[in-house]
Amino acid sequence: MKDDIYAQPRDAVARFSFDEQVAAVFPDMIRRSVPGYGTMIDMIGVLSARYARPGTRLYDLGASLGAATLAMARLLPHRDCELVAVDNSDAMIARARTLLQAEAPQVPVTLRCEDIRETALERASVAVLNFTLQFVPLEDRDALIQRIGAAQQAGDILILSEKIRFADAEEDALQQALHHAFKRNNGYSDLEISQKRTALENVLVPETLADHEARLQAAGYTRVHVWFRCFNFMSLVAVRG
Repeated sequence: MKDDIYAQPRDAVARFSFDEQVAAVFPDMIRRSVPGYGTMIDMIGVLSARYARPGTRLYDLGASLGAATLAMARLLPHRDCELVAVDNSDAMIARARTLLQAEAPQVPVTLRCEDIRETALERASVAVLNFTLQFVPLEDRDALIQRIGAAQQAGDILILSEKIRFADAEEDALQQALHHAFKRNNGYSDLEISQKRTALENVLVPETLADHEARLQAAGYTRVHVWFRCFNFMSLVAVRG
């Protein structure tokens, strides 16, 4: 379904939430809003296939419709690996279950509808936060990354994809303008862009690359690489030391 949620003017724009309305149009929304999203999903599968260890778990934290889970399932290198997809939206989990059963019925996936700040983590050779951390309250982000790191051993990875901001105000304004141009090129109107931005204010809170690198290093990730970036969107792979 086409994303036209913000196509009509609203007297008041409500806070953005991952409800049934968003879940119904999410594939179109994410494709037209996040540059390189398809490439990032595909490469999550490639990275997980390289780093997954036998007898471990691969976590998709903030799984939404399970696109990253499906990418990992398609390239799962060991039969005794477990896939765990976690999201706190009932609407997202319900649609993810249907998608995964249709596209990868041979791969068992545990779906959990719960807060990723509370979900149990263990033997996590691969953990994915694909545009998830930016929705977690700032004060809870350090503890979440620490918990993920504590469930891993040396050589395990965390894949972190985020919208970022830039410390330099001029650079930040330029990258935001380029992102808006990307969205216009994908058919969004200025009204849609403006109302979506209002809805996301104080819901999606981006940080700088330096913020993410410092947090990951403090949690025991000794190698942190930016493997993808387009405008103000990027993806990191962090290797546990």
